[in-house]
Amino acid sequence: MLTKYADVVVKVGLNLRNDQRLSIRGIIEDAPFIRKVTESAYKAGARYVDVLWADEPSARIRLEHADFETLTEVPEWTLSRFEEYYKRGDAELAISSSNPDLLNGIDPERIAISRKARLEKLVEPLRKYENVSNWCVVATATPSWAKKVFPNLPVEEAQARLWEAIFNVCRIDVPDPVSAWKDHTEKLEKYKDYFNAKNYSALQYKAPGTDLTIGLPKNQVWNGAQESFKNGITCTVNIPTEEVFTAPHKDKADGVVTASRPLNLLGTLVEDFTVTFENGRAVKVIAKKGEDDLRKLIETDENAVRLGEAALVPNSSPISQSGIQFYNTLFDENAASHIALGSAYRSSIKGGEDMTDEEFAANGGNKSLIHTDFMIGSGKMDVDGICEDGTREPVMRDGEWAFDV
Repeated sequence: MLTKYADVVVKVGLNLRNDQRLSIRGIIEDAPFIRKVTESAYKAGARYVDVLWADEPSARIRLEHADFETLTEVPEWTLSRFEEYYKRGDAELAISSSNPDLLNGIDPERIAISRKARLEKLVEPLRKYENVSNWCVVATATPSWAKKVFPNLPVEEAQARLWEAIFNVCRIDVPDPVSAWKDHTEKLEKYKDYFNAKNYSALQYKAPGTDLTIGLPKNQVWNGAQESFKNGITCTVNIPTEEVFTAPHKDKADGVVTASRPLNLLGTLVEDFTVTFENGRAVKVIAKKGEDDLRKLIETDENAVRLGEAALVPNSSPISQSGIQFYNTLFDENAASHIALGSAYRSSIKGGEDMTDEEFAANGGNKSLIHTDFMIGSGKMDVDGICEDGTREPVMRDGEWAFDV
């Protein structure tokens, strides 16, 4: 199964090109799967496969014990490494299998200053390569994550159960996973095309604890299923994926929204929270757990309080129907409709990749150091599309599509 999964990642997720180099990011616990991906990549003609390893306990030790003033330290070579790959149009695989409770008990201020430094010194400088080369995000069933998802099982059994769930929702446990992914992405493309043809001026979300209206840019672009890059490769950047999404207008979000699933903030959980928006800005946040961490997140910069993504996912998604709370955004965001605080993708606005920051903002796009998705959808959510003339059309009813494609 790991071999089949690796082949899907290389052939579908990355659509790796012969003679491309591949950069992989993962934690030490991902090693067995990373080796399978490495093998599959070389068999597909990869020129070179390079792994940047991380160790989660070491990351926690730093946040616990390092001098406060050193938490902004980010080695310059890390930026140079990524830039070398992007400038060549090489491929990148990120593996997202973190322990949801990794940073429990750590001072939110220490987490926030470390996160902001990494965003400023590494993530933001790399934004100019956003649409340059093919990339993909996947996950493995690491012991700490599995134990969080299945707390009542022994760790080995929990890990086996989590692998079973991953193989199921990622369409690996079928006779021909690559063909199954082709059929799935073709269906998602039809929903994406539907919304691009509609060009709604706004979306209204209603559910228990939620009544939120999000305005959309006039030159919005709906994406999903697959993305095409300047190096000529089209691939599926998230495995699993069940969403279609666009950019909200940065100044047009009003109302209150209640999260339908916990949010894993890189090792800190935020649970049972609501966010109130006025004129595009989050003006009030309330959370039963992790409220300080959420506040620190939206204080990252001046536009972290604004929205950068609005995504629709039906409740019939295999991730939702599994009944599993994954505590991992890659999976949870594909179980439920979601929105994201922070930066919008340039490709979500027509011509956005070639706009200046000022032009992007003038067209409604938000720019921030962060991009953090949180889940709001459920089987009780209704969504209306609002047309330019003010008329409304049903988009979702009880969490399911209210139209046929």
